[in-house]
Amino acid sequence: MVSKKDKNQARLKRHIRIRSKVSGTAERPRLAVYRSNANISAQIIDDVKGVTLVAASTYGAGFEGNGSNKAAAREVGKMIAEKAIAQGITEVVFDRGGYLYHGRVSELAEGAREGGLKF
Repeated sequence: MVSKKDKNQARLKRHIRIRSKVSGTAERPRLAVYRSNANISAQIIDDVKGVTLVAASTYGAGFEGNGSNKAAAREVGKMIAEKAIAQGITEVVFDRGGYLYHGRVSELAEGAREGGLKF
């Protein structure tokens, strides 16, 4: 009998491997991405203090429309960049969360770059 591979388990292994190399500091915090089937969210995290500095998502109060497409991901990227610039954050380290840099994840990154974040 053929057993089906658990895609999320593989993603979590990739995420652990990435997190061993990527860490956010106060000068350059980490932009972490989480993607579900229906929504996408992003947080800017200072790993030294262990605090979330800025967050944006499609299931937040400031978002209207479908949360599971590329246009929504780009809007979340722009929203998080806008909030980060207001907090004085201009440079971040991008943490794709074990997801492939493709589709909604890459659109979120491009939206953040359009909004003024550098990574």
